[in-house]
Amino acid sequence: MRINVTLPFDQFHDGDEFLTPEAVMEIGAVMERVGFAGCNVTDHPCPSGKWLDAGGHHAQDPFVMLSLVAMATRTVRLQTGILVLPYRNPFITARAVATLDVFSRGRVTLGIGAGYMKGEYFALGVDFERRNEIVDEYIDALKAAWTADEFSFKGTNYEARGSRVLPRPVQTPHPPLLIGGNSHRAIRRAVEKGDAWYPFFTAPGVSTTSRTAPMTDEKDLAVALQYLRDHCEKVGRERPPEIILGSLSAVDRHFNAEAVLEKIGKLRELGVVGAAVHVQASTRAEWCELAERFGAAVLSKVPNARP
Repeated sequence: MRINVTLPFDQFHDGDEFLTPEAVMEIGAVMERVGFAGCNVTDHPCPSGKWLDAGGHHAQDPFVMLSLVAMATRTVRLQTGILVLPYRNPFITARAVATLDVFSRGRVTLGIGAGYMKGEYFALGVDFERRNEIVDEYIDALKAAWTADEFSFKGTNYEARGSRVLPRPVQTPHPPLLIGGNSHRAIRRAVEKGDAWYPFFTAPGVSTTSRTAPMTDEKDLAVALQYLRDHCEKVGRERPPEIILGSLSAVDRHFNAEAVLEKIGKLRELGVVGAAVHVQASTRAEWCELAERFGAAVLSKVPNARP
């Protein structure tokens, strides 16, 4: 099980605890030392105040943040979890990913999805109702840009005519594509266009009508996996996409290592090969301490946890 950790650099209310180059260097060193396979960032370039006040969160620019972490580390995977693909022209994204992959020596994992925030779509001038169609088209555009020295691609209201995005990514044919979302459409997209499916558990009883299909536990995941296998058979995909869970557990001062290891065991039985944890800390020192404890209590006991 490959276990990532979400980066804490969105926490700007705690002064400079997480907003300095020194913080990036220290946290990067701890991540690698304790054995995390990778690090995750989210994508909210222009969230609404209403969403933030209801429990949402800010997010640093994903490619800037991962570039800083790339320079502070040598082995951890650099993952968007997730990048809302319709927010940017696909060739802007293709260039950013290729640049990061080259300078990190092939460490990028691109988690992508359609997103769910109408207000942010409106702020960015993107059609929310067409988000799924846009994602499908943009995935094809990314692959066109990454897999040829010169390419042409005609999309909706944009067109590349004999264009070049060089150097191409180090990873071939391109960095891994993790397709986020719990819906049947997201599962079909993972089967048809992705390298992995990237679901996430939702809290029981919480409405997710504006987000994605509910998935509260391993039983729900097992049902979704059967749909994934059925669709693989339908379209003729012999090797199913990997299953990487968006969130495994929160790590605070009261985390139960035995419960986390038990959950990892259940997920591995279902075929899950990766997941992420979130370290809940208000200071850099506390974050590093909890990460060290999690590394000793969990990562050291999980096969294939280290990159």
